[in-house]
Amino acid sequence: MASVTKAVIPAAGFGTRFLPQTKAMPKEMLPVVDKPVIQIVVENLVEAGITDIIIVTGYHKRAIEDHFDNPSLELIENLKLGGEKKRHLLEEIEKIANLANFYYVRQKGPYGNGTPLLNVGEIVGEEPFIYTWSDDFIEAQPSEFKQLIALHEKYKCSVLAGIRAQVDADYEKYGYAGGIEIEPGVIEIKNIIEKPGKENAPSDLGNVSSFLFTPDIFKYLDQALTNINGGELYYNDVLKLMLAGGEKILSAEIKGGKYYDTGDKLGYLKTIVDHALKHKDISREFKAYLKENII
Repeated sequence: MASVTKAVIPAAGFGTRFLPQTKAMPKEMLPVVDKPVIQIVVENLVEAGITDIIIVTGYHKRAIEDHFDNPSLELIENLKLGGEKKRHLLEEIEKIANLANFYYVRQKGPYGNGTPLLNVGEIVGEEPFIYTWSDDFIEAQPSEFKQLIALHEKYKCSVLAGIRAQVDADYEKYGYAGGIEIEPGVIEIKNIIEKPGKENAPSDLGNVSSFLFTPDIFKYLDQALTNINGGELYYNDVLKLMLAGGEKILSAEIKGGKYYDTGDKLGYLKTIVDHALKHKDISREFKAYLKENII
């Protein structure tokens, strides 16, 4: 069985929920204190052993490519002029380009979150890979990606990351998996319902953030594309075909995980607050500010 060393990050969307800020800045580059969201995702992938990261972009996402490139000579010289005080910043930005091998693919095809899969098959090849969003993540120890990889190695199949629904509104946000619990927090999926509402949900385990797919998924893409007949292509369309074809897919609760969704304004603000409270440079002052100004 091949090791999991590749990841695909879809990043071609327009981020309309954050307009006008995202008119010129990709939503993936919105900062969480001092680090763009997509860098947090990339660092978590690298920590889990991923060496090759394929980012599926659009014409308006050049800033992502620039971020993971080598820093400009002008910036390097500016930081060097700052002496020891800015040495750590120089080391940090030089490290970014060497986190992984980065590949960029321009998205082509119908609208939908399954379309990036159409664009990466030749690059991924016959290997399992992680498919993860660029504007949300689950913080956990071990990381969500390490937990997915461990389950894939144990059961030799695709695995979807999951979190438990906390409030009724959560059942209107995510896809929910139903099936047989084969170990605590792990379901062998028999059906998936997208945004079912609490009364129709097959379980309380919502699929979010990331997925580990076997290369079998590519065998079902053409059929999914035919089925939509010019409509929108979603990854759930492909998963349902895989299940119908007898493929084994698991949904796994990420143990000890806290889910952060920076794709909407409230979720983004919550993410910033939590990470500012843990930031080594500002946590004490920020906590004091909140105490003084909390309503």
